[in-house]
Amino acid sequence: MIALIGYGKMGKLLEQLAPEYGVSIGLKLDEFNNARFEGITAENFRGIEVAVDFSIPEAAVENIERIAALGVNIVVGTTGWLQHLDRVKGVVARHQIGLVWSPNYSIGVNVFLRVVAAAAKLLAGQPEYGAWAYEIHHSTKKDAPSGTLLKLVEEMRKAGYRAGIDMSSNRAGKIPGTHEIGFSSAADTLTLRHTAHSREGFARGALTAAQWIKGKKGFYEFGEIAF
Repeated sequence: MIALIGYGKMGKLLEQLAPEYGVSIGLKLDEFNNARFEGITAENFRGIEVAVDFSIPEAAVENIERIAALGVNIVVGTTGWLQHLDRVKGVVARHQIGLVWSPNYSIGVNVFLRVVAAAAKLLAGQPEYGAWAYEIHHSTKKDAPSGTLLKLVEEMRKAGYRAGIDMSSNRAGKIPGTHEIGFSSAADTLTLRHTAHSREGFARGALTAAQWIKGKKGFYEFGEIAF
């Protein structure tokens, strides 16, 4: 049984798809019953095996801390809090829970991360190529640049790419999410792009992670367990 932390569009989609994964929803928390974290109690979480957090950046870390203190494993899809990553890893270790984190639970995006890293590694020794990183999302997305774009740039740096990477973001309409990485020289341009058609891929990945993390301990990124 899982708890949904955040019951907006993603929360409702998780609820809709949960039966396909043999998952039941035992608790739903949102701004109406958890505005000051009052919904995170031992009584409310009785029987909950995993909490899935798609809330807001400002609440994510305290949600994690309070849920971890109850001994409940967590899947985190909220972005915009990565400056507190070390703090969260400490919480996971201290309370000996399991946590899966990803800025994006889409299988396609996690493949895209590897493709971008491979391209960055191949071009790391080619100083004539400059790079850009761009994303666009719906107008209600809270953080910019997106967590996924930051992760893409992080993977490029890990792959050894040291040249400048110009980052930009846009927010408009109802776009689920498009991420683009490009490399350009005087001779040619290489463009890599991932376009989400809906939130379904994010929800399915998060439910897969919720199934996987049951009974486990430790901090994991979704890319580590997805393949």
